[in-house]
Amino acid sequence: NMKKIILSLTVFFLLQANYAYSKDLMLYGGSGHKDFLGCFNCGDNSSKSICNEYGTFGSEYSSSSIFNEYGTYGSEYSSSSPWNEYSSSNSVPVLVDKQGSFYGYFTINEYRSKAIDFADTLSDIYESANGKLDEVQEKLCASLK
Repeated sequence: NMKKIILSLTVFFLLQANYAYSKDLMLYGGSGHKDFLGCFNCGDNSSKSICNEYGTFGSEYSSSSIFNEYGTYGSEYSSSSPWNEYSSSNSVPVLVDKQGSFYGYFTINEYRSKAIDFADTLSDIYESANGKLDEVQEKLCASLK
C-alpha cells in the first residue's frame, strides 16, 4: 500500500508540474458552480489559495473551504464535497483556469465521469490521512510547491 501511495504521489507531482507552469487553477462549487472556493495552485501565501490555512479558502473554519469538515464543501457526507467518495452531484467542485477551461470535477470519486485526472491520487492522499482534512491539506499543498 505504501508503494502505491508513493507511486501515486510521484504521478501526482508530475501532473502538478504541468499545471503549475501553465495557469492558475481555480475551484468553483455549488449550484451552477457559482461559488468560488479558492485557487488550487497559487501557493500558500495568496489570500485566495486553498493552501493558506489562515485565508478564507484554506481555513478549516471557513464555509468556503474544502477543508472545513463541517461545511458544505468539506464534509464527507455532503454531495457538494470533493471528499464524498460516492457523490456524482453536479455541485461537486470543478477545477478550471481563468479562461474557463475545464480540468474536471475535483473529487476523490475516481469513477465519476469527467473527474480530474488525478482523482485516484487525491483519493490515496485522503485515505492515507484517514480523512483528516488538515493532513490532506498538508500533503496536497506540499505536493503543489
